[in-house]
Amino acid sequence: MGTKPINIDDFASKDLPSLPNDLKGAEVNAKYEHLRQYHENVDKYRSLLQATSPRQIKKEEIREYVAQDNLQGERIYFNYLAVREVRIICKFPKDDLGKIALIDMPGLGDTGIGDEKRMVKTIGEDIDAVLFVRMPKSKGDFWGDVDVQLYDTAYRALNDLPLPLWSFMVLNKLSDESNLQLCQQLKTDITNKHINVADCVIANCDEAQEANDQVLDPILNYLAKKITDLDQQYASACQDRIKQLQTLVVAELDKARQALGQGKVSGEMVEFIPLFNGLWDNLTSGLEKLLKQLSNQINEQDRDFKESVEEAIQNCYNDTKIPSSLEEIESRRDSKGAYTSAYSDYLNEIRAHLSQHFLSLDTGLKKSLDRVKCLVVEVLIGNANLGEITEAKGSDFLGEIANLLPDEILECQSSRLKFGFQILSEFQLSYRGTIQHRIRQCLNGLTPDRTDLHLSGKSPNAEQIKSNLEALHAAAVFQCETALEDFLCEPSQAAFAIVEEFLDRVLRAEAVKDEWQIFLYQERSSIWPKEFELLGERSRVRQEWLEAVEQATNLNQQELMSLFK
Repeated sequence: MGTKPINIDDFASKDLPSLPNDLKGAEVNAKYEHLRQYHENVDKYRSLLQATSPRQIKKEEIREYVAQDNLQGERIYFNYLAVREVRIICKFPKDDLGKIALIDMPGLGDTGIGDEKRMVKTIGEDIDAVLFVRMPKSKGDFWGDVDVQLYDTAYRALNDLPLPLWSFMVLNKLSDESNLQLCQQLKTDITNKHINVADCVIANCDEAQEANDQVLDPILNYLAKKITDLDQQYASACQDRIKQLQTLVVAELDKARQALGQGKVSGEMVEFIPLFNGLWDNLTSGLEKLLKQLSNQINEQDRDFKESVEEAIQNCYNDTKIPSSLEEIESRRDSKGAYTSAYSDYLNEIRAHLSQHFLSLDTGLKKSLDRVKCLVVEVLIGNANLGEITEAKGSDFLGEIANLLPDEILECQSSRLKFGFQILSEFQLSYRGTIQHRIRQCLNGLTPDRTDLHLSGKSPNAEQIKSNLEALHAAAVFQCETALEDFLCEPSQAAFAIVEEFLDRVLRAEAVKDEWQIFLYQERSSIWPKEFELLGERSRVRQEWLEAVEQATNLNQQELMSLFK
């Protein structure tokens, strides 16, 4: 029929082309007639297309927007040509049923373009039950092709839940019952046409009470009993399709990872080899120099940890939790019923409060180790120019390099290089793992069952409790301080040990130099951008592509798409 109009003005200004001879059939002719109605009456509804949507109207105006003729049968309304959907909200007579929505869909006899697609979409997405309404003709009727076609169209709308479980056929009998016998015949014959529904009922839909009793109430009762099972069955089917889709997505993402290849090895290797050898010399020299520096400091007290210890000890002296007055102790004695009970309570409370101060040592240990890790990173960036591979800085840099390194660089061998970066990146010193057991031994004097300083058996009093608590607390803090002095060199020793282990993994392990060479060749455009400028753009695009693929992979996780949570 020629070129499609670009807008409503173009459609209105041009004559409607004739229907081509090769397009024939009753349905095509009916649709063409429908289109002609749009064209001939465009000025009667065009303004509505430019109005805001949705548009709220009065109850008295409803007919003007949904019908073609008035109550006298005169075809004077054309607003319906601009209406895509009408929502009518009213009070439902039966308050106990809650909110109910009725969606009136066009039958197959409606020739509006796209009506059938809209019907399929609505059935598949928006409704809980389907009512087919059929009024047999008094002079004779039967199940025709149009009935079967309508049922099949609805059936296709939702393959995950069989239509017979949530659809109903309503045979509308006339008030004079002149078509009752035909209604009964169609009801008997319905299964022979393979129109399978949950129930087929005969009712005079023109009578409100009968429609409620014979149609609405039985259907609502059915749904009340079955809707949970139907929803569960539908959700399970949807979950199965999601899993199938996830499997397909995984396959496509695997293809996407390989789409830009693995980095082409070419004649650039000739230029790369001397660059790599120079980098290797700088890298090994820088790391060995750092290790020697840490070896010289192995018996020195770590400054970060020492500051953390001094702060914790000072907090112990400043914040003791020892009762400040004798009156407070007397009040506790009265509450517990005995000085010995109050004394035990105070010992437990002061011990718990004292031990809490040492938890802050984790901060000093972390700061100390992070400083050493940053020294390693400085060599990796300064001597090997690896800072151009990732934007991560400080100790985070090690973890990012570990993530960038593949699990296998040499075929069928777990990457030694990746393992080395993982070891250093994940290594931590903690108070609980290295020091806590020694501190707990220093707190025995503040433990009721293990303390050596008990109350006088004859005449205990509040003053004695306060004096004992102060003495035991001071002794415990002194013992902790003494014990911690033996640990002040531990971070320096641990730093040397982990850096030496790192060097064993990334410099001295068998074939690890080959892994460095392969890895750095793939990243050559980032490390030596001037020498490999053209490849740089390709590598950047490839990296961005792989990052996008990885993001899609993370989103395509089964636990994120479960309908049952």
